[in-house]
Amino acid sequence: MKICVVGTGYVGLVTATCFAEKGNEVCCIDIEESKIAKLKKGISPIYEPGLEELVKSNSAAGRLSFSTDITVGLKDAKLCFIAVGTPQGSDGCADLNQVTTALDEIVSNINHSCFIVVKSTVPVGTGTLLCKRIKALVYERNIDINLEVLSNPEFLREGVAIEDCLSPDRVVIGASSDEAIAIMKELYKPFATEDRIFIMDPLSAEITKYAANTMLAARISFMNEIAGLCDKVGADVVAVKEGIASDKRIGKYFLNAGCGYGGSCFPKDVKALYHVGESQGLDMTLSTAIDKVNRKQKEILHIMIRERFGNDLEGLKIAVLGLAFKPHTDDMREAPSITLIRGLLNCGAAVYAYDPVAMTSENKNWLSSDVNYGEGIEEILKDADCAVLVTEWPEFKEINWGKNAPLMKNKILFDGRNIYDPQTMEDLGFEYYCIGRSNRPTKLK
Repeated sequence: MKICVVGTGYVGLVTATCFAEKGNEVCCIDIEESKIAKLKKGISPIYEPGLEELVKSNSAAGRLSFSTDITVGLKDAKLCFIAVGTPQGSDGCADLNQVTTALDEIVSNINHSCFIVVKSTVPVGTGTLLCKRIKALVYERNIDINLEVLSNPEFLREGVAIEDCLSPDRVVIGASSDEAIAIMKELYKPFATEDRIFIMDPLSAEITKYAANTMLAARISFMNEIAGLCDKVGADVVAVKEGIASDKRIGKYFLNAGCGYGGSCFPKDVKALYHVGESQGLDMTLSTAIDKVNRKQKEILHIMIRERFGNDLEGLKIAVLGLAFKPHTDDMREAPSITLIRGLLNCGAAVYAYDPVAMTSENKNWLSSDVNYGEGIEEILKDADCAVLVTEWPEFKEINWGKNAPLMKNKILFDGRNIYDPQTMEDLGFEYYCIGRSNRPTKLK
């Protein structure tokens, strides 16, 4: 099947590459010439395990191509996916400028009937808005073509996106016509069994994406609130989590307490859902609370450090382990590390940071030029007054703290993800501060 994908960001590139991997002929369109130039050379502009290899192999096989010219991608395309960004606007609502711009380009240049599939995360009602826009543009062009808008939200997890795309646990399709449903089922037949393909109206599909992400964010914020209670009463949030997760109705996923969630989806989508509900006259109390808890939780490590060292951190060297919002990605959008590092710098600390993949020049723009970056763990730990773990990278879990402790000025560790055993760390002579566990040092209880 001939497919056009507009947008080569995280969602667009992963989706297009996986479509090509299943035998489709896919052309990716992007307005950034430098990005397209890199992709033509087989260089992925984003870090995602396995992605660059698939880009190279499918490009070599002639199934995947890249262009800045939308007419190239639209030629004979049966499906055209819109996979551009919908960042949070200044008012908290999703900014649809990139979506409407992409749609205008498609409708202004296409000369045959086609299904336009919205992959971007958009507020409920966007499909209806786009249909009206299409009608006006087609009328203006005086051309006899049928352009139907479908909703097909993505549910990719950064770090395992290729697996999620090639073997999805569900495919949600919002469509109105039998023809649209049929072609989408044909597209996804190699990806998922029919019982995992959910057909619904476009409005329901749009809200499903927001509801899913908000539900997951709610679990995280709930456990972080429970962690705060555990700290106050002397309980262990890890034990509490195990007790909760044993209930089959609840399960074990997204129940880890920590220093808050980040990324391009959860923070933005929770707020967007709130604003969608508010626009309909609803009091979205839970959505507001989820975001409030998370914003507070992002401050927790900075608060713990100031409780230990005082508000003036002048002269202290603090080693920060991890910048990405989660492991196996270079994405720093809304990352807890940003909140932490800005707070530390404001209090006068010298910050030395290390992340296996997130120390790109683009990511460094998120932070002050005062941040120092190390080439490895040992480099940033040398003479550090304390270390702070923010991202639970596997290599951080394997750190030999007994070996590395002598490098540090003080054996003090703040664990923002509860990845170490408290007793083991204390046996090694560390002041070990974690989140929601009963054996945090008395000073912080």
